[in-house]
Amino acid sequence: MKQKRDLLSYLTTDPELPGELLPGQSLVELAGDSRVLIENHHGVVEYSPCRIGAAVRFGRVLVCGHCLELVQMTREQLVITGKVESITLIRKEKS
Repeated sequence: MKQKRDLLSYLTTDPELPGELLPGQSLVELAGDSRVLIENHHGVVEYSPCRIGAAVRFGRVLVCGHCLELVQMTREQLVITGKVESITLIRKEKS
């Protein structure tokens, strides 16, 4: 199992390889300061006009700002709009 993780880590961090997503890998995309797209999420874990949190495979993505709204949610994508002030990755604690 460790070899599989090492290979995936290599494939996602090697600068010589294209930066395309591997299956199941999350993508967070910021458009200006008013729209955030999160792909390959595992659900919304926090929701308020100031904070929206989404679970991802390796932890949680937290979007903070003002007048935040979840305008689209599918099994694959979340679209958040509003005045975005920060996006934070909170990694899972290793057990």
